[in-house]
Amino acid sequence: MTKIEISSASAAAALIKDGDTVAVAGNGAGMGSAEEILAAIEKRFLDTGHPRNLTLVHSLGLGDRDQRGINRLAHEGLVAKVIAGHFTWSPRMQQLIREEKLEAYSFPAGVIQQLLREIGAGRPGLFTETGLGTFADPRHDGGACNARSKDQLVELMQVDGKDILRYKPFKVDVAIVRGTYADSRGNISPEEEPMDLDLHTMALAASNSGGLVLAQVRQVVEAGTLNPRNIRIPAIMVDYVVEAPNQEQFYGLGYDMTVSGSRRAQLGSATADLPAKLERRIIARRAAMEIVPGASLNFGFGIPGGIFGVIAEQGIGDQLWMSVEQGVHNGRMLDDALFGAARNPEVILPSIEQFDFYSGGGIDVAFLGMGEVDAQGNVNVSHLGGNLIGPGGFVDITQNAKKVVFCGTLDAQGTKLAFSDGRLNILQPGKVRKFVSSVERITFSGEFAREHGREVLFVTDRAVFRLEKDGLTLIEVAPGVDIERDILAQMDFKPAVGEVKLMPPEVFR
Repeated sequence: MTKIEISSASAAAALIKDGDTVAVAGNGAGMGSAEEILAAIEKRFLDTGHPRNLTLVHSLGLGDRDQRGINRLAHEGLVAKVIAGHFTWSPRMQQLIREEKLEAYSFPAGVIQQLLREIGAGRPGLFTETGLGTFADPRHDGGACNARSKDQLVELMQVDGKDILRYKPFKVDVAIVRGTYADSRGNISPEEEPMDLDLHTMALAASNSGGLVLAQVRQVVEAGTLNPRNIRIPAIMVDYVVEAPNQEQFYGLGYDMTVSGSRRAQLGSATADLPAKLERRIIARRAAMEIVPGASLNFGFGIPGGIFGVIAEQGIGDQLWMSVEQGVHNGRMLDDALFGAARNPEVILPSIEQFDFYSGGGIDVAFLGMGEVDAQGNVNVSHLGGNLIGPGGFVDITQNAKKVVFCGTLDAQGTKLAFSDGRLNILQPGKVRKFVSSVERITFSGEFAREHGREVLFVTDRAVFRLEKDGLTLIEVAPGVDIERDILAQMDFKPAVGEVKLMPPEVFR
C-alpha cells in the first residue's frame, strides 16, 4: 500500500450496501461528524432507495436537533436497526423509534465503545458490570427500546460468583470517521478537532471485521508531513478518504485552535457564565459545595454544566481536576450545544480511554442530571415521557464513581421561584413531578449503589436528599420552604425525614 484512494462523498456513499452495519463517530453539535459523507448517504437513499435496512451504531449523540448528523439517516427504510448511546440530538430518529419504524437498542456510551474495541480485537464480546440493574440488564429490558426490538444483545453471566454482563459482538461492515488531515498514504490525524472520540476504535472494528473505513478530512497533505504522534488511524486501516475543504469544527463555526489544544487563548479575567435561572443557580452553587480540591471530578450535560460558572466565579479551577466523557480534561469547559469541548484543554484523550478510567473507578465525585427519581434512589434519564433519550456516558460514570451528586429541579414545567429577605418562595409548583413512585426505566440503580457503598446525593432547587439503606432521606431544605407543602406534597412518595438542616445561605446569593 503506497497511496490511499481519494473519493468524493457520493462515491464513498455508493460503497455502502443494503443490510450493512455502519458505525458512525461524532459528538453533539458537529464535533467529529463526517457531515459530507452522511449527507451523501441521505441523498443517495432519497434518489435511489439505497442503501437500505442498515444497522446504525454510534456511541455518543450527534446532530443539530434538525437535519444534520444522525438526522440525515433517519428515513424509514434507510435504517432497520439502531444501537446507540444517545438520541437527543436526533429528534427524527426518536420519532421513527416511537412509531416502531425500526428496531432500537440503547446501551451506555462507554460500553458501546469498549464493545467495538473487543470486536476489533477479535474477542468474544465485552464482559463488564456496567449496566447491571439498569435498563441494559437482560433482567429488565436488555437495552431494547421499543416493541419490535426482540434481539438478545446482552446476556447475564456469573464470573467468580459475581454477576457480569456480556455484550455480544457483531460484524461491522463500514466505519465512518473524521479527522482534520489525511496524508497521501491515508494516515488520519484529528489534531485540530475538539476531541479524538472513538475514531481508532471504530476503524479497528470495521477493518478487522473485513469491512470498509471511510474517513472525511479537511485537507489531504503529502505523506511524511504529519507528526506521527498526531496520527490516530494508521493508513493500513483506511480504505477511502473524502476531502472536505469546508469542514467545520462545530456546526456553523470555523476552527478554533484554542479548543483543539494547538494554541492557548488569553482568557484573562473572563469567567464562565452563571446560570440565568434562579433554580439552576441554586442547584449549581449547592452542588459545587461537594467539590473537593484535588479530586477527580466529572460533569454531565444539562444542569450540572452550570457548575462551571460557579467554579469560575470562585476562581478555584486550578485546584481541581475536571473531565468529561468525550476525553477532555480541564480548561474552560464549554456548555450547552458545545458540551464536551473546552477552551485551553490540558489533556485530550480518546473517549474510550476516558471511559476505561471511569469504569475502573477513577472518578471521585460525579455531577449528573436527573430526569426521574423514585423512593429507592433509582434515577431515569434515558427514557422520558415515552421518548428515547439514551444514557450517553451516564451509566458508565454514575455506576463507578465513588460519589455521585445528582442535580435537578424538584419538579418541572411551570415552576416559579423567588428569593427575597433570606427566604425562597415557591410562587408556583411545576406541573410535572420528578420524584415519582416508579421510574419509567432505570438508568441508575439505587440498589447497586447501596450494595457497592456509593455515596449519593440529590441536590434540587429547594431540598437536598441522601441515598441511605432504605431509600431517600431529606437532609436539607431552603430557608422559607415549608417541608410538607413545598416538598413532600410535590413528590409521589414520602422520603425519610432526618435531621433536616437549612441549605447554606451562600447558595442563594
